[in-house]
Amino acid sequence: MSRIYVGACSWSDHKGFYPDGLPSNQQIAYYAQRFPVVEINSTYYRLMPTRNFALWAQRTPPGFQFDVKALQQLTFHDRDQPPTSEIHAQFGASVQPLRDAGKLGALHFQFPPWFTASDANRAYLVSLRGLYPDDLLSVEFRHRSWYEQDSLDATVAALRDAAIGLTVVDEPQVGSGSVPTVTTVTTPALAITRLHGRNAKTWYGKFRSAAERFNYLYSEDELREWIANVALLAEVAEVVHVLFNNNYEGYALQNARQMRMLLRQELPGQEVVAAPAE
Repeated sequence: MSRIYVGACSWSDHKGFYPDGLPSNQQIAYYAQRFPVVEINSTYYRLMPTRNFALWAQRTPPGFQFDVKALQQLTFHDRDQPPTSEIHAQFGASVQPLRDAGKLGALHFQFPPWFTASDANRAYLVSLRGLYPDDLLSVEFRHRSWYEQDSLDATVAALRDAAIGLTVVDEPQVGSGSVPTVTTVTTPALAITRLHGRNAKTWYGKFRSAAERFNYLYSEDELREWIANVALLAEVAEVVHVLFNNNYEGYALQNARQMRMLLRQELPGQEVVAAPAE
C-alpha cells in the first residue's frame, strides 16, 4: 500500500481560504490542519534563515510533510551566478529543522527551459546525491529534449542509480518549454506529481504575480483522468505527493480537495493520508 499525500505548491496564495484577520504567520498552522503536505516555494527566491524552518516545523502537526523548492541559483535559473558547493551547503543546512522534526519530504529541483539534455547536465543531476546524501530528491524539467527517447532512457537510468526522483507533471503542451506526463518512478521512496494547470495562453507569459501564469481550474473529469497516473505511481512508490500549482484565486486547494475525495473513491486499496481536521 502506498501513502498518497495531496496538497498545494504554496500555502499563502489561496483567495478565500483563510479566515479574515488571520495573521500571516498563522497561515501554515491553519493550512496544516486541512492538508498533510505542502511545497515551500519561497525558498526558490532566496536563502531562508534556519529559524523560518524551525517555526514552520513547530506550527504543524506530527507527520506533516514539506517539500522544499531549491534556490534558483542551484537550478541555473540565475544565469549570472552558477551553483557552487558553498551555496548548496547553505541551502542544505537551512532545512535542518525539518529533518530534525521528520517533516522534510523532498528537496525539489525544478530546472529552466535552457537547462537542456546533455551529458554535462545529467552529471550535475547525479552530483546532487553526493551533496544531499540523506535527503529525498526530485528533479523537474522544462525542456522537451529530456524526453526524447534516447535522452529519457539515459536520464532515467542515471536517476535510478542515484536514487533521485523524476517529478511527474501536468502542464499545457506548447512548444519546447513544456514537457509531457511520464509516469516513470526512478526511486521507490517517493514520487512527486506537480499539476500546473493547462492554460496554454499564459504558459510563456510574464506577470506581476506568478500565480497568474497558472490561472486554470481543473474540471472533475480532468481530475478523474489523472487518477490513472497516480495509480501507476502508487504501484511502485511507497509515498506519492500530489501537489497542485494552479495557485490562482482558490483553484489549487479546490482541486486538491476534489482530488483527495476522488482518490479515496477510485483507489480504495491505497492510503490517502488525512489531515488532522478531517
